[in-house]
Amino acid sequence: MPVPVPRQRAIPAVESGQAQAARTVGGPLKEEAHVDATPVHSTGATLTLLLIEDDPAGMPVVPDLLDPAGKPIRVRTARNLTEAGRLLTDDVHCILLDLALPAPGGSDADDELAVLRHVLQLAPRHAVLALTASGDAERGAEAVRVGAQDYLFRDELDGRLLSRAIRYAVERKRSDTAERRLAEGKLRAQENRRLERGLLPTPLLDGSALRFAARYRPGRSRALLGGDFYDAVRTPDGTVHAMIGDVCGHGPDEAALGVELRIAWRALTLAGLCGDELLNTLQQVLEHERADEEIFATLCTVDIAPDGRRAGLCLAGHPAPLIARPGRPARLLPYENNGPALGLLPGARWPRMQVELGAEWSLMLYTDGLIEGRVGVDGDRLGQDGMVEMIRRQLAEGLRGEELLRAAVSEVRDLNGGELTDDVAVVLLDRTP
Repeated sequence: MPVPVPRQRAIPAVESGQAQAARTVGGPLKEEAHVDATPVHSTGATLTLLLIEDDPAGMPVVPDLLDPAGKPIRVRTARNLTEAGRLLTDDVHCILLDLALPAPGGSDADDELAVLRHVLQLAPRHAVLALTASGDAERGAEAVRVGAQDYLFRDELDGRLLSRAIRYAVERKRSDTAERRLAEGKLRAQENRRLERGLLPTPLLDGSALRFAARYRPGRSRALLGGDFYDAVRTPDGTVHAMIGDVCGHGPDEAALGVELRIAWRALTLAGLCGDELLNTLQQVLEHERADEEIFATLCTVDIAPDGRRAGLCLAGHPAPLIARPGRPARLLPYENNGPALGLLPGARWPRMQVELGAEWSLMLYTDGLIEGRVGVDGDRLGQDGMVEMIRRQLAEGLRGEELLRAAVSEVRDLNGGELTDDVAVVLLDRTP
C-alpha cells in the first residue's frame, strides 16, 4: 500500500535558484495531480522539478531547464530529506535525487539506495530521476529496478539532456501508474468473479423438469457482490427446494455472511431439514457468524413436491413469492403466517404453509430491492402492487424465463431514474406440462 504524503504546511519555496514568497498548501497530495492522461506540457502547465541535492550550486545546468514550448521548468531545491518533505507539494511533477546524500536515520548502513527508498516512500506517486557519479551505471540501473524512472550521470548533464529526462520520467510514471491501475483492476475483477461464484451458485437440479432462471444486480456502485443470496437444489426424493434471502446492508461483510447462509442452507437441505427446523438452525448460524448483533437476514424458502403441483412455503420477514398461471392474473402467494427475520427473536418459529400450484405455473422469488425503487415524480416506492402489475404486463407481452427477469430488473431501474440503491436478486421457477 502506498505511504500517504502528510498534509503540507505553508513553506518558503526556492524556485529557479531564487527565494519566492511562501505558498500555503491546502491539503495532501492528490493521486491524479501529476498522472493525468494528458501530458503536463501539452496543457500549458509549467513543469516543476524538486532537486534534492546537498550542494545545489554544483548543478549549473538546473536554472537553464526549458520545456518543449521553451518555457522555463520551475526548480525547487532541498538540501536534505527534511526540506524535501516540506517542499513536496502537489504541483511537483518530478524529483531529481542525488544518490550520494546521507541515508536517513535508522536505515541499513550497507544499503546504498536507502535514500532513494525513503524518497519513494515519501512520494510514491511522483516521477523520480536518480543522479549518480559518472561511470556508476550499475548503481543507476539498480535505482531503476528499485523504483526510479531513470538515472543520470552527474558529470554528463546538460540542460537539454536533463529537460528531456524530466519529461520522459513524468510520462513514464504516468504510464506505469496507468498500467498498475489496470492490473489492479483486473485482479479485483478476478477476485470478485471468484467470490461471485460462491454468491451466485449453480443450482443442483439434475433430473428435475422445472426450468430455473435467476438475475442478480448489486446496489453498490461498481460492486459485483451484495447481501442478497439464493440457491436451488433437488433432493433424492425428487423434491425441489429453492430459497432467496437478504442480509441487511450492502458491503463485503454482508456478502460474505450471505454466502455462509447459502452454503449452510444447501447443506442442511441436502441433509433432510426443511421448514421451521431448517430456519431455526440457520438463525443459529447467523447469530454465530454476524459481526454485529443488529445484523439480520430475511429469507423465503419453498419446497416443491416431486409432482410439481404443490409446495411448502416459509417466510422469515421476506416478501411473498409471486405465482403466475395460464388464464389467471399473476398474484402473490399468501403471507399471513410470515415469521420474523432471522436474527431478530431468539426462539422464533416459522410456520410452513402448504400452497397449491397446479399443473402449469411460474413462481418468482425476489428480494426487496425489486420493490423498493422509486417511481413517478413524487418518488413513491414501486411496492409489491406495482411489481405485480408490471409482471402481469410483461407476461402478457410474452416474456418468459431469463427474458422476463431481465426486463423486470431493467424496468425497475428505469422507473427509479438510475441505479438502485439496494441489491436485487430474482429467481424464477417454471413448470410446463
